[in-house]
Amino acid sequence: MKQLIKNGILVDSEGQYYQDLLIENGIICQRGNDIEPEGRCEVIDATGCYVMPGGIDVHTHFNIDVGIARSCDDFFSGTRAAACGGTTTIVDHMGFGPAGCSLHHQLNLYHRYAAGNAAIDYGFHGVIQHIDDDILAEMAGMVHDEGISSFKLYLTYHYKINDADVLRALWQLRQVGALTTVHPENDAAIAFRRAALVAAGKTAPIHHALSRPIECEAEAIGRMINLARMADNAPLYIVHLSNGLGLDYLRLARQQRQPVWVETCPHYLLLNEQCYLRDDGAKYILSPPLRSQQELDRLWVGVADGSIDTVATDHCTFPYQQRQAMAAGDFTRCPNGLPGVENRMALLFSHGVMSGRISPSRFVALTSGNPARLFGLWPRKGNLNLGADADVVIFDPRQSSVIRHSQLHDNADYSPYEGFHCQGRLIMTLCRGEVVSRNGEFTGQQGFGQFIRRRPFNDQIAAKMG
Repeated sequence: MKQLIKNGILVDSEGQYYQDLLIENGIICQRGNDIEPEGRCEVIDATGCYVMPGGIDVHTHFNIDVGIARSCDDFFSGTRAAACGGTTTIVDHMGFGPAGCSLHHQLNLYHRYAAGNAAIDYGFHGVIQHIDDDILAEMAGMVHDEGISSFKLYLTYHYKINDADVLRALWQLRQVGALTTVHPENDAAIAFRRAALVAAGKTAPIHHALSRPIECEAEAIGRMINLARMADNAPLYIVHLSNGLGLDYLRLARQQRQPVWVETCPHYLLLNEQCYLRDDGAKYILSPPLRSQQELDRLWVGVADGSIDTVATDHCTFPYQQRQAMAAGDFTRCPNGLPGVENRMALLFSHGVMSGRISPSRFVALTSGNPARLFGLWPRKGNLNLGADADVVIFDPRQSSVIRHSQLHDNADYSPYEGFHCQGRLIMTLCRGEVVSRNGEFTGQQGFGQFIRRRPFNDQIAAKMG
């Protein structure tokens, strides 16, 4: 069956167009004015609405085991929530496996997690938890045979990578056509500060933020930039940026024409560290922590001026009741992470587009176009061009909504955005031509999502981002 989306304003990362959009067999097959399709066709009237590429969230953690707990959203509940929020593709950061395991070990495990469960299309980032000759040799096959064209390493947590091994990873990933993504925090500084706070009996949620100040994150960003430069300008992607100092370092690197890109998340744009002073402050414990309002303002400047490339969610959900029971008033025992995969698009559309901070095209660049270009999904995803997958969202700027967790589709027991007013309402999400959500209700199917083998990193495609 064909589908014709009529009378809407088509938006991509380049501009806006008053055109109709014709879909056949899940693919965009025609754009133009007054399209009259032959044969049976479902007509979707988008009068007064924006018609945009489906969202691509390149930072989720579904079904992740963090050692002390497992996140409550699996690949069905997580992608169901994503679909209802206008996201049609996710790229999930796989969790750590057993000590010494191969790269393929976690890939095989995550294929079992997602196959038959995901409601939208998906891919995985490789995870690097140690470096040796076998791991380095395994990288090429992951990229070219398995379609895993990005890998994450951590500068903190149990499987943190030291600087020498970071260099080895950067060199090899550059050679095999992969993008290195990194969680940048100075582990030694955090450990020192946390130990001092705990010794003084300071274990409330606000002390989580005080144990990880912006300098811990910014120092690690600067260090990674310099290591990537030493590795013959290996391409580098900084995940979940939370502060302006780190953004300044990234701007400086770009002035030197270094291939570095950066993501932030809605919580770093809309929630500040005052949340930790609330009675339910444990709800907001994540790393890096929420920052001051000044840092939020600096990040909004980066979103608007192009310094920040993507907005993802870092969706990693642990119920509030579980957090309370595990932490018992001690932030060091609380699992880290926030839900948000269902709210990303609506929040950025409302607080970005409708507030006048960014244009609709910039919104598309941040939520789908740039992620597709950076992570090997272009030109199949992230645009409305002929031949692309019919991943489409329709926003009505005239309608509004209020975020209530009782109306969301994840497995958490709260939303950090409870009560947020959103101007502009998502009315429909299509993934490969299938309507997977309509007016906030899930209409998709468990297992409909396909694993996407992503292309190797291409610096020429990345250079054309919006």
